[in-house]
Amino acid sequence: MAKQQTRRRTRQDAPRRGARKKVCIFCTQKATWVDYKDVNLLRRFMSDRGKIRARRVSGNCAQHQRDVAVAIKTARELALLPYTQRTVSERAGGRRGGPPRERRAEVEDVDVAVAAADVAVEDEVDDVEVESEAAAEEGEE
Repeated sequence: MAKQQTRRRTRQDAPRRGARKKVCIFCTQKATWVDYKDVNLLRRFMSDRGKIRARRVSGNCAQHQRDVAVAIKTARELALLPYTQRTVSERAGGRRGGPPRERRAEVEDVDVAVAAADVAVEDEVDDVEVESEAAAEEGEE
């Protein structure tokens, strides 16, 4: 017979001490259903971006996690909950193919110059329109 290799447990394999398993709040309250109209309760099971939190994060049992997911989806359809939250990004570029860091300052300077040129062109167009309107009024008189 082949000899079985016994592997020693490392710290990573050992169960955590002191960390208690989360308990499903619906089971503790003995709730019969998850109400899709209770928006404050459902927000507890959503991330800040509007995603449904995983079961291991929320601590729900399997059945109540399914019920929460259905309730959140129903509330989204009825516009009680948003599908996503708006997030403001603090940095530009990133993985989306923006200019490299060294070129960002150059690109921003060019954008400012282009915006200033656009304003100047709009002012000229407004001046031309005012002159043409004045000329049309003189022609009518």
